[in-house]
Amino acid sequence: MITAAMIRYALMRLVAATAILFLVLIQPNHPAAMTWGALALFPLELPVILAALVVLGRGRASAMFRAALVAVLLVIAVLKTADYATFIAFNRGFNIAVDLSLVSAAWTLGQGTIGMPLAALAVFAASVAVVLSGVALWWATGVWASLSAPRPVRIGAVVLLVPAVALAVAEIGQARRAWNLPPELRAAIPGAAFTARVGLERVAQFRDTRADLAQFRAAAALDPMRKAEPLFDHLGMTDLILVYVESYGRSSFENPLYRDTHTGTLRQIEADLGARGLAMRSGWATAPMVGGQSWLAHGSVATGLWLNSQGRYRAALASDRQTLLHFAQTEGRRTVAIKPAHVFPWPEGDFFGFDAIYNAADLGYQGDPFNWVTMPDQFTMTALDRLERDQPQGTRTPLVAQVALVSSHAPWVPIPPLIAWEAVGDGSIFSQWANEGDPPEVVWRDHDRVRDQFRLAVDYSLQVMGSWAARHADDPPLLIMLGDHEPARFVAQVPGYDVPIHVIGPPALVDRFADLGWTPGMIPDPATQSLRMDGLRDALLGVLSSGAQ
Repeated sequence: MITAAMIRYALMRLVAATAILFLVLIQPNHPAAMTWGALALFPLELPVILAALVVLGRGRASAMFRAALVAVLLVIAVLKTADYATFIAFNRGFNIAVDLSLVSAAWTLGQGTIGMPLAALAVFAASVAVVLSGVALWWATGVWASLSAPRPVRIGAVVLLVPAVALAVAEIGQARRAWNLPPELRAAIPGAAFTARVGLERVAQFRDTRADLAQFRAAAALDPMRKAEPLFDHLGMTDLILVYVESYGRSSFENPLYRDTHTGTLRQIEADLGARGLAMRSGWATAPMVGGQSWLAHGSVATGLWLNSQGRYRAALASDRQTLLHFAQTEGRRTVAIKPAHVFPWPEGDFFGFDAIYNAADLGYQGDPFNWVTMPDQFTMTALDRLERDQPQGTRTPLVAQVALVSSHAPWVPIPPLIAWEAVGDGSIFSQWANEGDPPEVVWRDHDRVRDQFRLAVDYSLQVMGSWAARHADDPPLLIMLGDHEPARFVAQVPGYDVPIHVIGPPALVDRFADLGWTPGMIPDPATQSLRMDGLRDALLGVLSSGAQ
């Protein structure tokens, strides 16, 4: 005998199962969509799934359908979560064809930001969430598949499938601009097939990425500078030092939270260096990404190729493209890389044409690390001098050096003071500040505190570079200092991908950059046209070489 309690229990099971499927299908993949309003979105896939489960009922075919459905929904749910994370960090979605390496990078950053125990706990919690989601989906689909519906209900479910599928397909086609539905039909669609659309878009993205990489490999083989000569002859015996300031972007000039601090420091640097006889010009470069993956910016500048994904980066490494460093080697210059963030070997560095690569362990730092940051920027620049530039005159060839500073890398705590260069020594002096203040896991609970720490960290890096340039004013190199990318959007709070670029050095050399439209001083004109980073290699060669005009 069927009781009222049994009916209520069965209805509660159906409601719970439907709610699980509903929540998975409406899961947003973008921070802006993570609002209560997302609950008002009706997933057009839901009636299709429920009708199919009722039609198939129990049995082997039903079990196979459920297994495939749960697997697909779970994979798309994970991809949505990955999208959410990469939108926060890089202002773009996750590309499974080229972004899997970000998983290990996120793990490394997580250890440095919140510590190994919390990072491991986060990974464990994420794994448990995926398993529990799979179990919940299997249970939910089983509830509807086990529904003992009478024959007329099953026939009705079959009839429902046709318009439900048609409606979902129409919405997907309209959203992806595969066709343009009449306005009255668009208004009649009662929801969105968002999850199905994400799945289809990922398949198309994978296909398009592979095709793009094939075209990129062909383009990489065409190099207008391959036969240009002579190169770098305008430099004479002057060193060329290319310095990337981590997370330094246009936000330092446009966001009121940072503008006064950073432009104030730059004006002080300009006045000091100008009094020492140095010239300066500044402009803008457009980075291929925001929030991280600095190597894409470094690689774009070095190769003259637009490396806006890990796939393009790997394709460039597999090509025979000549980099800025290769051209320098051809002209008899010594090429070095200073990489304080590299705690592991960097085999990719062999591609770029460096005579010497100094990773973190090679720089001689004996102080404590600053969380993820291995060493302060002031020590990094001291190491460049000690290892390469302080050789006696006439005993070394001129340098082309690439330096990637790291103090302004997240988590931006703690931040050391600028000290006398003679006191830097082996870096042990910095240990007294390495654990100062609240740890990252405390600071990062408050986004306002994170932004303030970012302000201070970038300002420290700018102070270091201004002081370093002043220290070498009597025998100056040609210093090109630029940002690698903007920080994450919640920190930058400005749109775009532009980063500042500053040229500091002997007036005769710096004046050559006037043809690029870069303005005198350390504050770039906001209206100056930005040059994409893949154009910088050839622009530098053109400015500094009589054979590359």
